Amino acid sequence: MDDETMRSWYATGVEDLKKRLDTNIDEGLTKDEAKARLEKEGKNKLDEVKKESTLKKIIKQFNDVIIYVLIAATIITFLINQYIDSAVIGTVVIVNALIGYLQENKAEKALDSIRNMLSAEATVKRGGQRIEINAEEIVKGDIVYLFPGDRVPADLRIIDTDNLKMEEAALTGESDSVEKQIEALPADTVLADRINMAFSSTSVTSGTGVGVVVETGNDTEIGKINESMTEVKEMETPLTKQTATFGKNITIAVVIIAIGFFAFAYFFRDYEIGELFLSVIAMVVGSIPEGLPAIMSMILAIGVQKMAKRNAIVKSLPSVETLGSVTVINSDKTGTLTKNEMTVKSVVTAENTYKVSGEGYAPVGEIQANADKEDPLLEKFLLATKTANESSLTKDEEDRWAISGEPTDGCFITLAEKTALTLPETEEVDKIPFDSDYKYMATLSDVPNDGRYIFVKGAPGELFNMVEDMEGFDRNYWEDQMEQLAKQGQRVIAAGYKKVADDVEALSHDDLSTDITFLGLAGIIDPPREEAIKAVKAAHSAGVQVKMITGDHPETALAIGNKIGLHTNDQAITGKEIDKMTDEELASVIKDYAIFARTSPDNKLRIVTALQENGEVTSMTGDGVNDAPALKKADIGVAMGIKGTEVAKDASNMILTDDNFKTIVDAIEEGRRVYDNVKKTILFLLPTSAAEGFIVMASILLGISMLLSPVQLLWINMVSAITISFAFVYEPAEKDVMIRKPREKGTQLLSKYYVFRIFYVAALVAGGGLIANAIMVDNGYAHAVANTVTLNIVVFGKMFYLFNVRNEHGFALNKSFFTNKIAFIVCAILILLQLAITYLPFMQTIFATAALDIGLWLIPIGVGLSVFIIVEIEKYLKRTFFNGNKA
Repeated sequence: MDDETMRSWYATGVEDLKKRLDTNIDEGLTKDEAKARLEKEGKNKLDEVKKESTLKKIIKQFNDVIIYVLIAATIITFLINQYIDSAVIGTVVIVNALIGYLQENKAEKALDSIRNMLSAEATVKRGGQRIEINAEEIVKGDIVYLFPGDRVPADLRIIDTDNLKMEEAALTGESDSVEKQIEALPADTVLADRINMAFSSTSVTSGTGVGVVVETGNDTEIGKINESMTEVKEMETPLTKQTATFGKNITIAVVIIAIGFFAFAYFFRDYEIGELFLSVIAMVVGSIPEGLPAIMSMILAIGVQKMAKRNAIVKSLPSVETLGSVTVINSDKTGTLTKNEMTVKSVVTAENTYKVSGEGYAPVGEIQANADKEDPLLEKFLLATKTANESSLTKDEEDRWAISGEPTDGCFITLAEKTALTLPETEEVDKIPFDSDYKYMATLSDVPNDGRYIFVKGAPGELFNMVEDMEGFDRNYWEDQMEQLAKQGQRVIAAGYKKVADDVEALSHDDLSTDITFLGLAGIIDPPREEAIKAVKAAHSAGVQVKMITGDHPETALAIGNKIGLHTNDQAITGKEIDKMTDEELASVIKDYAIFARTSPDNKLRIVTALQENGEVTSMTGDGVNDAPALKKADIGVAMGIKGTEVAKDASNMILTDDNFKTIVDAIEEGRRVYDNVKKTILFLLPTSAAEGFIVMASILLGISMLLSPVQLLWINMVSAITISFAFVYEPAEKDVMIRKPREKGTQLLSKYYVFRIFYVAALVAGGGLIANAIMVDNGYAHAVANTVTLNIVVFGKMFYLFNVRNEHGFALNKSFFTNKIAFIVCAILILLQLAITYLPFMQTIFATAALDIGLWLIPIGVGLSVFIIVEIEKYLKRTFFNGNKA
């Protein structure tokens, strides 16, 4: 098929369309036909962007200032005939590159798995039955059904519409929705005017429709446009950028200092040039924290995995960082703060008021009258709400009751099952589906032995308008009844009916403008989730505000807000009130409200913007197409994984697989843990790296032989990076992580307190090594033995200091001391490695070490223990006299 023909689907009539695609509009493709076409045409997806080759990925790992310095050190040591040193440093460079390469592969796989979890589904007709299939399995000729919020899975030729409107900004750049039709168009119609087509990746904003798949995968319009674009998100985050810059600056500073010391030693100390080169190289490699970038990436990646296990899919690593600083959660109500199991709790007719027992979808309970008298309106009310309905009640294999359809419809099916009355089975003739534009639905139905009726169910205000002129209807009375139910946190639905002639075959909005009989009101409640109540309390303890944004009536929203524990102050602000405010006025009053009722999509966007203007870091939840602007605007957009539309998921940073508010709070806790562990890693690596540099600098200043050689320093750095530092990847959150205030935007990784800690811990470790070495040499120990003790002093100083840093501010020996088993495992591995470098002959040859008597091990253990005690004393003094001035 040539390009011109491919572009002419919009100019093809429905009958010609069937012939060209060899499809059946009424029955759809058979499973065998679909399978054959899938094998021939391939999956309905864009070609994956060509990934970098393995060689290119490996070469890229060497593009770093730290690596440049180590490569230079490798070359210099080789040229001065220090072949063992050169081989060890070169090995470190290669190992570092290998770690980076493996980490990058792991990140790509993580993204791929997330994409798989987020794959879209579509409703198609196959063999005469509607089924849900993965969008990738769609083929040309498939019949696809479109509903509000759906993402179009392929290019479709529309063959049936019911007020179908679509948002096509991704394709045309036009933000306004486009109303669709089914008639063929002229062959010269431009793309933006092809109103009988639905294009892949666009979305349904309202109405419903049916289309035939005419193009899939790369042949779709959006596929052609995006053919050369990458879909892989940039993995570098603000934090990793900061640490990369940080590492670069440290490296440059160390190299400058090294050059200065080289010049000093050359002119003022009697060093042989080869030995001097080795000394300077030792200082450089000892002072640079080579393992920092790898550990940063590991902490962030593990954070993403942990969040996924807690039902939060984070789509990009920057979100992990941002979560730790969220100050306001703007949450939807239904299904997030509440169970999303709507239950009718009250029914009010003109004759009586009823309480309904039971909760959830299980038809267990009864309708209890407040007064003992006949009420013929109740039977009609139950029949009307059951008939003007698009849901069904089902029971799964585990005997759990569930609703297929809208919860607000479904609860009336459950209500009808609770009555002792016998309700007739009606037959639908025509209907008006519910739409948010008019806020009701209606059916034209046959009632056995009673004729033809119109039943209508919807928002009370809309039905009040319909029956305004009905004899005996007192609008003030019914509005008061509605207010009473709303104050109890109940959502209110009204119902009515109209008897019509038996030959009426069609239903229109005009039919509802006269002669409707009002039946009464129902009060529905969506019970709060128990875990949401606890999560709101936890969020408040963490200094995070929780605001509820809902379309409900203010009284209903306030009642639910108070049950959940929001700081409502018994006041709510409505969308209408927000519309009357300027942006500046909204920003000035928004802090006073936790409940936003009767809100529009534009209101949500303005609420997020106003909070950000006040310096808040915002999280916004949403599930619909109309939530997308607010989700994109928020610092963390959170979409619902179960009830969320594909549009909402695309616009968000995080997706909740359980639609539960608690998961947002869990994710904030995980974000804070991740950020804390990044800080702890820096607080751990820098003092110990600085200690190594101090030892070498002191050796040069004092004019003595090197206490630690370059290969010994590299051993310390790399062995601690792959053992001790790894403990921070799995370090659990501290007890107070969710009772602290959120960190402020732009908080620096290195505060004055951190700098102070870095230098005094470095001085302790370096001082212990220098003093021990000097005493041992004075007492006749060989330099190799003294240097081996010094090497172990630095390593044991690091190991003991690890336990100081695990609890940044509190006492290290607490109840959570043994919670991180990895910390003890890596320490055990490190001890084994130290024993190996000390006693194995081939390692003694490579690293110039010597065997130690048992008693000499008390020196590194003693220095390490001293570091631990002194740091704990410093932490105690800080808690006691400087509490609140935390890093």
